[in-house]
Amino acid sequence: MIEEGKKAPAFSLKSQAGKTVKLSDFAGKAVVLYFYPKDNTPGCTTEACDFRDQHGKLEKAGAVVLGVSPDKETTHAKFAGKFGLPFTLLADPEHEVAQKYGSWGEKSLYGRKFMGIIRSTFLIGADGKVAKVWPKVKVAGHVEEVLEAVKSLK
Repeated sequence: MIEEGKKAPAFSLKSQAGKTVKLSDFAGKAVVLYFYPKDNTPGCTTEACDFRDQHGKLEKAGAVVLGVSPDKETTHAKFAGKFGLPFTLLADPEHEVAQKYGSWGEKSLYGRKFMGIIRSTFLIGADGKVAKVWPKVKVAGHVEEVLEAVKSLK
């Protein structure tokens, strides 16, 4: 997993609107980059809705929120529409960006091992460096922690 203080890896991915989004598009702004396994699953929906509910406060604190999963843009568009998500969701079907950040790795469920997204969040400062890393996110209370970290950047 990428370490705090390191330059955030550049990326270019398609959004739920089919537009190409680059990390460099947000130069000079704080970016909350969160990786989640799959649209429309219980934990991921709760996390996305928590980011939605705190979105105004995160924006006011100067941060842009970007969610990343392996789902396609069309799935993201349905997910964002269904839950009224006001932030951008990015499609990383080849896990390239997840791998750059260390958010792709071995997981286990019911004794079965497989490769997948490790639920994690990165706060990238206006200087383009990783200011804070949450390596194995527990959804409950997570967005409040992120908001506090964004506020502390100032």
